[in-house]
Amino acid sequence: MFDTNLLIVWLLFSSIWMGYFIYWKKDQNYIILISWLILMIYPYFITNIYISITIWFIFLVIPFIIKR
Repeated sequence: MFDTNLLIVWLLFSSIWMGYFIYWKKDQNYIILISWLILMIYPYFITNIYISITIWFIFLVIPFIIKR
């Protein structure tokens, strides 16, 4: 069964990846696109909330680190 906390975190994740999609449409940077796809797909496979938050943070920060 799903945990309520995990459901709330996924809701936050989905709003962030929607923002990444809009950002990619404006910038056309493929690193953002890859990060967006990973942020969109991985919650279906990982149900541990701590691992999920860690992966989310990593792929949220990677486009900004590589862009510099």
